[in-house]
Amino acid sequence: MSDAPERSVTTCTAEPPRTGAVVPVLAFGGIVVSLMQTLVIPIVGQLPQYLNASASDTAWAITATLLAAAVATPMMGRLGDMYGKRRMLLVSMAMLVVGSVVAGFSDTLTPMIVGRALQGLSSGVIPLGISILRDELPAERLGSATAMISASLGVGGALGLPVAALIADNFDWHALFWTSAALGVVALVLVLALVPESKVRTGGRFDLVGAAGMAAGLICLLLAISKGGDWGWSSGTTLGLFAASVVVLIAWGFFELRTERPLVDLRTTARPQVLVTNLASVAIGFAMFSMSLVIPQVLQLPEQTGYGLGQSLLSAGLVMAPSGLVMMALAPVSALVSRARGPKVTLMIGALIVAAGYGLNVALMSEVWHFVLASCVIGAGIGFCYGAMPTLIMGAVPASETGAANSLNTLMRSIGTSVASAVAGVVLAQMTTRFGPYALPSEDAFRTVLALGAGAALLGFVVAAFIPKQRGSAAAEAPVAEGGAPEAAEPAKA
Repeated sequence: MSDAPERSVTTCTAEPPRTGAVVPVLAFGGIVVSLMQTLVIPIVGQLPQYLNASASDTAWAITATLLAAAVATPMMGRLGDMYGKRRMLLVSMAMLVVGSVVAGFSDTLTPMIVGRALQGLSSGVIPLGISILRDELPAERLGSATAMISASLGVGGALGLPVAALIADNFDWHALFWTSAALGVVALVLVLALVPESKVRTGGRFDLVGAAGMAAGLICLLLAISKGGDWGWSSGTTLGLFAASVVVLIAWGFFELRTERPLVDLRTTARPQVLVTNLASVAIGFAMFSMSLVIPQVLQLPEQTGYGLGQSLLSAGLVMAPSGLVMMALAPVSALVSRARGPKVTLMIGALIVAAGYGLNVALMSEVWHFVLASCVIGAGIGFCYGAMPTLIMGAVPASETGAANSLNTLMRSIGTSVASAVAGVVLAQMTTRFGPYALPSEDAFRTVLALGAGAALLGFVVAAFIPKQRGSAAAEAPVAEGGAPEAAEPAKA
């Protein structure tokens, strides 16, 4: 049990909600938000020309989204617990729409960065959606619905590349942002019409000091990870940011342990089931992103290199798209395994499937179908993992902390993907081969990154093995309130 003061939980009484449309609406919202990951990839090379800026400056169009997402995700989770998850879900979707409109009107660097940062602030949609499911759905539907929403993160990322490439190839580049704005409006209207407000709230005062401390620490950490390759890993700027992140996050942790209403209840986070699941999530996030850094590049390199396949960006995106569909299709299977054997087993199975997919890709890299097969196997494993992780988290925290706990878990995955990007960048920059006047990543470099993805998945398997055996999920054991929503319940002890 946490030693922190108990939060008061308010349960609003209302008519039983219409839950039939909640899951598809929240899944659609998750897909729309996760599309932001790959939205600008087709135009990254042209952004300096479009915005009349240097390549190093236009890279902030991607970095700004990453940093804003890292800051917003845990804050939106806590605000959802306090003031209503649907309300914060609507705020997040509104941020996506506003950011898309700002970027859609941009022809210079500053409004583009502002727009992309606002889009990043919408990243809390998926953990908020999972938390709404816990409040609104009966226990027998919660597992499959949670797996579906969690998988939407990978689905949007996989489908976003071919859709964005198709739009960029056939329309003005601003159409990318007008499309995302339109999708955001549709998601916003659907949430307004069909998603009920959550009944469980903690109330209290928002921890502004804790929010500022976490934001500062995460920005320093992720900025060093994402820009270290450009600045130099041994440069004063990079090392200074790493050092600042350590100092700030340690000071933030001491403050959170002493404040009455912390942004993140570190005592809850330190529970073995939550802590070990979050550590496994970092490794799985690394493993998930490794294929996105390798497969499109190998597919697009010229055939004359001896290992490139000479495909267009659109074709590369279409190769990746089936993996997202596999994630979604296997979400119910993941839920069945979790129900029969427990989410810990599901997470471990998923990690092994991911490792097998990477091993397959290391051996098979000469045909387009090799990459389709490998990405689908990896996608299947990610679907299992992403379905299990929120179930493990919700099985260890009370309903009043679901939003914050799920948001922190999503943040851990994001840190894993950021580390994967940095590590892969170093490997691909160091292991090169000459192609005319150009130095390109060698075939061995790509195999090395794939092997690192397999290693990260195996590390996730080993870490997941230390998750304590649970008696049952809190969601499953909770008594059901009027309208089918599980009541707040104490988490199961390991």
